[in-house]
Amino acid sequence: LFKTGDAWKITRNTILYNGAFIIIDMVLAVSVAIMLNDIRKNWHKKAFQTFILLPYLVSMVVVSYIGYAFLSNTGFLNNTILPLLGLDTVSWYTEPKYWPFIIIFVHVWHGIGYYCIIYLSSLVGIDPGYYEAAQLDGATKWQQIKYVTLPFLKGTIITMFLLSIGRVFYSDFGLFYQVPMNSGS
Repeated sequence: LFKTGDAWKITRNTILYNGAFIIIDMVLAVSVAIMLNDIRKNWHKKAFQTFILLPYLVSMVVVSYIGYAFLSNTGFLNNTILPLLGLDTVSWYTEPKYWPFIIIFVHVWHGIGYYCIIYLSSLVGIDPGYYEAAQLDGATKWQQIKYVTLPFLKGTIITMFLLSIGRVFYSDFGLFYQVPMNSGS
């Protein structure tokens, strides 16, 4: 393997994909967890948590078919969204330039629920008195997130980051085999 030119390409792709997975998963999961934590109606919160966690709980085969139904030539995006915007249809599955985005999108969509629940469980443990004190001091919502929420999430973020680095060697077979659905190299 290392005598061929493919070794560098494989190593580069592994590092770039996993770097994107780690960064995007972390940023989106923390953002969604913060938004979920701010929902006040309990049934809304439970419905959103279920909706976000559901892709993580189903098989990658099911997730890949849902992604295919969304992105195929006769899929939801090409038949509904793009015509509303006045754009031409895109052949997502036959153009190699779209595959990095498809793989990253499906990975994030599949895994964000797990990470979001972890961060949300840490957010629930933050004492509301800190937010009340910040409001009394005139802090905006962004300042409360920056100076109260993120420092309390720091330990969880570091732990999840280290676990994500360990998953670089996990080799998500379902993601890289099921999502392309034999659409060519």
